[in-house]
Amino acid sequence: MDALVEKLNAKLQQWKPDTAEQVRQRVAEVIDVADQDALDLMRSRFVEQQVLDILDEPTTW
Repeated sequence: MDALVEKLNAKLQQWKPDTAEQVRQRVAEVIDVADQDALDLMRSRFVEQQVLDILDEPTTW
């Protein structure tokens, strides 16, 4: 985990201030959800994108 923290710290210093702040907010959200033992309830961006892709597919009925 230390490697992850080091990488995040380095990236936060490299990114634009707005991007770094958004990442900080998202990480804080994930920590809060993990503290509540509710990570399995959180929608992943991958799953959300899959749903959007399915909705965008043309219907062939």
